[in-house]
Amino acid sequence: MEDYEVILNAIMAHLNPEAVKTEDVIPVGISNRHIHLSQAAVDKLFGCGYQLTKLKDLSQPGQYACKECVTICGPKGVIEKVRILGPVRTETQVEILQSDTFKLGVKGFLRLSGNLANTPGITIIGPNGSFEIPFGVIVAKRHIHMLPSDATRFGVDDGAVVSIEFEGERGGSLNNVVIRVTANSGLECHIDTEEANALGVKPGTKIKIRK
Repeated sequence: MEDYEVILNAIMAHLNPEAVKTEDVIPVGISNRHIHLSQAAVDKLFGCGYQLTKLKDLSQPGQYACKECVTICGPKGVIEKVRILGPVRTETQVEILQSDTFKLGVKGFLRLSGNLANTPGITIIGPNGSFEIPFGVIVAKRHIHMLPSDATRFGVDDGAVVSIEFEGERGGSLNNVVIRVTANSGLECHIDTEEANALGVKPGTKIKIRK
């Protein structure tokens, strides 16, 4: 049976090489604004000892969307129903869209997740109270999560900056996409809803890396 499958795959590759050439494409995940909370923030917003409720798993192992949402409040305005992503983190991090910066009245610092130094703060409002952070508001840089084995396959290193290409009627390319290599990653390119809308990208779209 194994020999049969090898022979069949070889025949298919010869007859239609493009049909089996899928190793060079990466699925796209589209992110809307969301928030990661510390346990101290959870306690303040929802009550001491409160545990977030998992709504659904996300593509990255161990991460999930929570049932709970909060309101974020800046100097000029508020945005309601901002989804919380779990699990809890050491630092609270608010990821917004570039257009949100105008509504909230905060600067849009383009950063990778976790790089929070010298970023704006904001007030978070939950059903049990409010929690003010002195920093932690970012606009997420577009990036690609991958395993070390994926990095070897694509010929890239952690921290490398590449361009990506989209197909479709509104297809095009995006530059300055950061490679993020960890031992616990799901292969996926992350862009936000504004970038996706500009290029007509839908969930499940595949991209190619152009170095």
